[in-house]
Amino acid sequence: MSTTPHRPLLEIRDLRVAIEDKVILNGIDLTIQPGEIHAVMGPNGSGKSTLAMTLMGHPRYVVTGGTILFDGQDLLTLKPHERSMAGLFAAFQYPQEIEGVPLGRFLWTAISTRRKSGFDSGYPRDLMKFGRELHAYLESVKLDPEFARRNLNVGFSGGEKKRSEVVQMMSLRPRLAILDEIDSGLDIDNVKIVAESIQRVMREDFTILIITHFPRILHYLEPQFVHVMVDGRIIHTGDMNLALELEATGYEGYLQDRLPPDRPAGPYHH
Repeated sequence: MSTTPHRPLLEIRDLRVAIEDKVILNGIDLTIQPGEIHAVMGPNGSGKSTLAMTLMGHPRYVVTGGTILFDGQDLLTLKPHERSMAGLFAAFQYPQEIEGVPLGRFLWTAISTRRKSGFDSGYPRDLMKFGRELHAYLESVKLDPEFARRNLNVGFSGGEKKRSEVVQMMSLRPRLAILDEIDSGLDIDNVKIVAESIQRVMREDFTILIITHFPRILHYLEPQFVHVMVDGRIIHTGDMNLALELEATGYEGYLQDRLPPDRPAGPYHH
C-alpha cells in the first residue's frame, strides 16, 4: 500500500465533533504530508485527545460535520479496526490493560491479521524471527524480554506501559502514529528512552501526530509543525520555536485570543 505522490497522508477539513450534544471540536483544519511530524499543544480541555479519539473511530465521539481523508480515502467510512488495518496507530495517555493476552501473542495476531488484509510493512513471516525482533525492540526501550510473555500492560508501571506502546508501534510499523500524551507522567529518563526509541523507527515515510502539553519530548523528535489548539480549533501554527515560546510563556496569550462563538471556525494566524 503505497502513498500517491503529492497527496496528503491525512487531510482534515472543518471537522466538528460532539460528545453527548456538547461540541468539542469546532472546525479543525489540518493537513499532514507523508514523513512529517506534527505536534498539537494546548491547554486542558481544548480538544486535543478528542482529535486523537476521533481519528481512531471511538464511538463516543460523534462527527457532526467535516471530512477526514487518509491517503485519499474517507476515514469516516471505516470502522476502528479497518483504520488500524489501513496503517493508523494510536498510543493513548492511559493504555488499556488486557488480562489473558500476552504482549507477544497480541502483536503476532495483529501482524498476521494485517498481512491477511493486504497491509504488509515487511513484517516477519516466521514466528521465531518475530520473537527475536520483539525481544530486540523490548531491549531497545530497556524492558526485559520477559515482557513479551506478560499480559498486556497488566501490572506494568506507568513508564513501562508507555514503553510497551512504543514497542507495539515498532512492531506494527504504521503509516501514521498518533501519540496522545505519550510523555505524560514520565520522568526525564523515561521521556528520553521513549523519544529515542521513536527516533529509531523513524523512516522517510513514517508520519507522526503527537499531542503533548510539554515540549521536552519535542526536543528529541523535532517536529516541523507545531499547532496551538484552543476551544476545539487550531488557532495558530508554527515550528519548534513556537513550542519553546509556549514553554516560556504558557497559553495565556492564546486564551485571550479565543474566537467569539459567532465567528467562522477554522485556523487563523496572529
